[in-house]
Amino acid sequence: MSIQAFEFDGPRGYRLAGKLDLPDAGATPLGWAIFAHCFTCGKDSLAAARVARALASRGIGVLRFDFAGLGSSGGSFADATFAADVGDLVAAGGAMARDGRVPSILIGHSLGGAAALMAASEMQGICAVATIGAPFDVTHVLHQFDQGSLQTIEAQGQAEVLLAGRPFVVRKSFVEDLARHDLASRVAQLRMPLLVLHSPVDSTVGIDNAARIFSVAKHPKSFISLDGADHLLTNRADADYAAAMIATWASRYLPKEG
Repeated sequence: MSIQAFEFDGPRGYRLAGKLDLPDAGATPLGWAIFAHCFTCGKDSLAAARVARALASRGIGVLRFDFAGLGSSGGSFADATFAADVGDLVAAGGAMARDGRVPSILIGHSLGGAAALMAASEMQGICAVATIGAPFDVTHVLHQFDQGSLQTIEAQGQAEVLLAGRPFVVRKSFVEDLARHDLASRVAQLRMPLLVLHSPVDSTVGIDNAARIFSVAKHPKSFISLDGADHLLTNRADADYAAAMIATWASRYLPKEG
């Protein structure tokens, strides 16, 4: 396997930084996928890196990239919104298509899973979506904020919030944008195969979110329990298992040769 840098222009004029995880040298990829990372995580998070590499080892090339304002991508996290992340995903698909690597599988982790569900129908070539630990309602991400921070954001327009032990400036525009998205309706109208992966012991995004996504989605849909895994898939075996299940499921929807 090998990794290549892949940069492209986002819809707001920022340069977005990504990595392509590729199958063995000389091997033609069975297909291409895009991985959308979790809230505040980045393309080099354990889940993003391990799932992408495991998929590449199974012949599927994967782009993982930093949303604007995170990692090596341009922009400011303070200007981030969920809608902007969805736009970045659509831009990633377009950039890959122009590069001759048309993605057919969209994979999202946590809030990135919700973004994948929102973006899928807007991306040409995407024919199946997989989510890992995704919330049913995008406002669920506000559960990570303490009440004092939310009150400060409401009163002053922004606040510095500790997320996963790191400080981020979050603006009122981010909170207000979350309320504008009806993920349930988008899932109900998805009209493409969906794979929902979730851990029954996920303490960040409860398993009830997976049940609600699954119940709203139309067939063909599948559910896989990541039994014993934590939300961030910090155990390598959990990430490898998730990747193996996604690769097996995706093989049914990858472009057929000839």
